[in-house]
Amino acid sequence: MLRKIGKLKTRVNTDGLYTCLMLLLWSSVAVSQVKFTASVTKNQVATGETFEVTFSLNANAESFSAPSFGGLEVVGGPNQSSSMSSVNGNTTMSLGVSYDLVATKTGIFTIGPATIIAAGKKYTTSPITIQVVKGAPVQQNTGSGNGGGFPGTPNQAEYGDVGKSIFIRAVPSKTSAYRGEQIALDFRLYTRIQIEANQLDKMPDFTGFWNEDVKNTNPNILWRTETYKGQQYRVTDIKQIILFADHAGDITIDPMLMTFIVDQPMPAKDLIDQVFGNNVRQVKYQAKSNKVIIHVKPLPDNAALNNTADAVGKFAISASLDKHELKTNETLNYKITVTGSGNLKLMKAPVVDLPPGFEKYDPKTEDSIKVTSNGVSGYRIYNYLVIPRNEGTYPINPVKFSYFNPGTGKYETLVTKSFSVKVNKGVEERSVTANTTDQQGILQLGNDIKYIKTGKLDLSIRSDGFYGSLLYYLLLLLGPISFCAVSWHKQWNAKRNSDIVKLKSRRAVKVATKHLASAEKELKARNSKAFYQNISQGLYGYLNNKLNIPVADMSKENIAAGLESRNVDAETTAQLLSTLDLCEMARYAPVSGISENEVFQKAKNIIYEIEEKL
Repeated sequence: MLRKIGKLKTRVNTDGLYTCLMLLLWSSVAVSQVKFTASVTKNQVATGETFEVTFSLNANAESFSAPSFGGLEVVGGPNQSSSMSSVNGNTTMSLGVSYDLVATKTGIFTIGPATIIAAGKKYTTSPITIQVVKGAPVQQNTGSGNGGGFPGTPNQAEYGDVGKSIFIRAVPSKTSAYRGEQIALDFRLYTRIQIEANQLDKMPDFTGFWNEDVKNTNPNILWRTETYKGQQYRVTDIKQIILFADHAGDITIDPMLMTFIVDQPMPAKDLIDQVFGNNVRQVKYQAKSNKVIIHVKPLPDNAALNNTADAVGKFAISASLDKHELKTNETLNYKITVTGSGNLKLMKAPVVDLPPGFEKYDPKTEDSIKVTSNGVSGYRIYNYLVIPRNEGTYPINPVKFSYFNPGTGKYETLVTKSFSVKVNKGVEERSVTANTTDQQGILQLGNDIKYIKTGKLDLSIRSDGFYGSLLYYLLLLLGPISFCAVSWHKQWNAKRNSDIVKLKSRRAVKVATKHLASAEKELKARNSKAFYQNISQGLYGYLNNKLNIPVADMSKENIAAGLESRNVDAETTAQLLSTLDLCEMARYAPVSGISENEVFQKAKNIIYEIEEKL
């Protein structure tokens, strides 16, 4: 599956002259009065309506920390813009970061303060209150992808042009095939724009087909260049499936659905944009592959081929014995191997005809089958366990194996070689095989079945002294004692868990430990986004349970107040809040200045210090 490729960025293409000029101008900018403000396009919106929040700074920024959006969903951004002007020798510059938001339910929501570092000082914006009234219903994301879900829903109308730059094609190796013939289906991604993240929403259920996934052993994404309808695209294979139709007729394969976060190029707003490169806007787009219809033809009538194994493909067959001479009642292994390409996993065992007096058991199957983009191939071995009961020399007749070859459109029959087996008289084992109801018609070959004893039977009960012993009475008492112990424990546990606040406090460390363990796993896998997400969830989950702060009120101000009321020192609180800001910022841009391992250790130490104080 596709991995996250990069984060939002402004692409810079400029020559040395412009670079030197801009650096000289920026170095002379006066920052005597820095202003950092937040604004929205409207303070009252309807559910499902997209609006924009913008954070503006009249100076050069060193770092930016996104705010808490208070239940509003981010559907676009962050979008960054900058400008600079010089009038009568006075140079001014500005920086803007904006997000596209949407509300899914009515109510009053608060966009928290954003934080920025400029000229070595920290600046924050004021919170903004948004009133959401009832509007169009908002579709919730129910996809089950590997990214855990993207907020909001794709706006195909607003971002219609994206569909020309990124799409998925379902490409079958053939659209007409026989029942049981293998078909390779390739889901290919075509793109001409940068992909930031992706999520699988839905795979077809392949009703009417037996399907096998082609395993991708290469962890890297393999891109190639293809020309499609006169345009060049970067192309990669998302998923490859091998299909075997289980009935005749026209079978429809539904589309694959995937959601992408992509960089949509935006037109230049001013001279600065023209000099430093094109601005891009992160947008969400759902791609849907085309439907595929496979015309499945029935197999020709094979009534005359009663030995067919219902195999479709191209095969070879061989047979072997593990011994050619043995004694009666000894075991003989008769092995049949079918090799080739086709529906190896679906075919039935070949029909084996053995001489009278040879006892045969159901075969044990052994497979060595590969599934590649070229199809299913390998071999299947049928091991028959055979026991000859009578002495003599017997022929093992050839096995006929018929299969349908889609290449020729005909059935083909393969024949194994025949064998001769000599069975010598062995030790008589007196096992019994019964064909009739009288004793004279019973052939005794062993003593595993004995005749019913007739006459007077002397029946008695054996006693080993257990009844009435000390162990007997202890076991009798064990039941009532266990019942009382379980009842007491249930009452104690119910009383212990009746205090919800204390119960959540006890669970706090367990919740944090679970998320930190997941973060450590993502750290080893070098998955930065998932790592910071688990750190953030671990800290917020710990604070939610330990401080008993509802999720809706989980703001940094309430967290700081809760810790202060429990006598946690300001330094520990500051480290906690800065770590939360760092995790929030890591969702939108790469983090520098601190390694992920240091962040992990810092989160663990913060929880340990809070536990000590509480």
